[in-house]
Formats: sequence, structure tokens, C-alpha cells
Amino acid sequence: MSKKIDFHFKSPNDSPGYLLGQLTMLWQRKQKRVLDPLDLTSTQFILLASLGWLSKKSNAVTQVDIANQANLDRMMVSKVLRTLEEKDFITRQEHGMDTRAKIIALTDKGAEVLQNAIVVVENADIDFFSTIEKDLEFFNFKMVQLINENQDGS
Repeated sequence: MSKKIDFHFKSPNDSPGYLLGQLTMLWQRKQKRVLDPLDLTSTQFILLASLGWLSKKSNAVTQVDIANQANLDRMMVSKVLRTLEEKDFITRQEHGMDTRAKIIALTDKGAEVLQNAIVVVENADIDFFSTIEKDLEFFNFKMVQLINENQDGS
């Protein structure tokens, strides 16, 4: 290699982005292991969990509500929701007031698989983050802060 490559950080362990990427890949691997037996991907779980949270406050949860709650692209959410509908985990119905919107609801089968997924995912999270148990509240606070500050994509 003839050209010298310059890095801002002295080593990969000094780079927050690199470390976050490594941590995310390890966490996603653990999530995949516990969700595979339930026939769910991580994204499908996130959308079902978002629907579960939103359904506690409203009986008229839309695809847009779910996309916003999950902080995911609306088109991708629509495609994943179609898959969840094919699995009979959700229903999608026309909105009574807005014909462009769809009302999303959990089926009994979807509620059951979501409840099972919540248990295995939360246990996996407890295990994964156990080494920072005493600092977990601060870690979560800082993650929420970063999410809020970077949500607009800039």
C-alpha cells in the first residue's frame, strides 16, 4: 500500500461508531438466536412490539404510527407488515376516515407470539447487558439522548 491512511481515532477501540457497530452485530446475533424459533426476524419483532405498545393507548394504530414508533422507513414497514399479515400475526384494515391509511391490529396468534417473543428478547437483553447492570440506567439514558438528537437524520 503506497498511500498512508489517516484515522481520527488512534485505534478501533477509541472509535464510538466502530464499537457501536460491533456491539450492534453481537446483540443482533443474540436476538436472532432467540427469535428464530418463533419464526420472527428482529424487524418483525420490533414492529409487533411497537404495535403492542401503541395498542395500549389506541385501538386505531396505523402503519405510520408503527413506522414512527419504530423509527423505520414507511415503505419497509409496509412490506414487513404484509409478511406479518401472511403469518396471521396482524390484520390490516382500511381506516374509516382516511382511505390511504391502514389500521393495524394484533390477531390472537400475533398477541401470543408477541408475548412469547417479549419474554425471550427481554431475557436475552438482561443476559447481554448484565456486565453493565449497575450502569444500565445511565447507558439507556445516553442511548435515548443520542436517538433524540439524531432522529431527523442529519
